[in-house]
Amino acid sequence: MKQILVATDFSNSAANAMEYAMHLAKVLNMEVCAIHAIGPTEGINNNTYNAIFIDDYYNNKRQALKDWVAKFTDHDEFKDIEVTTVCGVGFLKNVINKYIDQHHVEVLTLGLTGSTGIAGIVGSNVSTIVSAVKIPTLIIPLESKFSGVPVITLATDYETRLSADDVNALNEMVEAFGSKNMKVLYVAERKDSKYIEAGESKLRDLIKNAKLDFNYITDSRPLNGIMKFVEDNNTDILCLVKHHHNIVYRLFNRSTVNQIMNKTVKAILVLHE
Repeated sequence: MKQILVATDFSNSAANAMEYAMHLAKVLNMEVCAIHAIGPTEGINNNTYNAIFIDDYYNNKRQALKDWVAKFTDHDEFKDIEVTTVCGVGFLKNVINKYIDQHHVEVLTLGLTGSTGIAGIVGSNVSTIVSAVKIPTLIIPLESKFSGVPVITLATDYETRLSADDVNALNEMVEAFGSKNMKVLYVAERKDSKYIEAGESKLRDLIKNAKLDFNYITDSRPLNGIMKFVEDNNTDILCLVKHHHNIVYRLFNRSTVNQIMNKTVKAILVLHE
């Protein structure tokens, strides 16, 4: 069965992402796996005595993760959702990619502290994970809450071609939410009418489960244009297509991700070519 993978560092932002993922799993009829990365030297600290008992340290971490997950699975509304846990040793991106290689993960979910606090372990790794992981990645700011009928906006410059898996994931999400419309925000570097018409046509062919409402940014600074549109249209999930050479990809540096999360975006779904 398809899974939603939730990365956790036991922080408040991770807990918020886990709650969001549980609601999403209920809508999409998927399983959830909570994954925690134990640092390569964590629990050892270059101390021979500690190294002898490293297995105990790892077992304690695994139990802590199970106890953390139980806070969610004990809720009546989530009792029918199958949830598993995994503790892997290594850097977060490597632990996640190893798990994804071995399981059918539909969406990776990450928590991120927004304007009200300092990002935790997961939050500080968002930029790295977005670059390293090639499946749809849902970034949830601490202030964000799940919406049963979300307003979804896809920001694109029409240069990218979504991967088949990401197209399928987006269509499944739109269909499960019962969204009749999805907003498309064209981030313009080219204003050629034929180019725009071709881009619209391609998207209509890809997104089968919703009517597309096309909109266009005229702001010379794309971040400002995106954020204004998101705020004006009460967007709940902003979808961005990650491509190494397009204008949207250039938003994915650490400072800009933080800027976005400090605004009113409730969630960002990163899609890939």
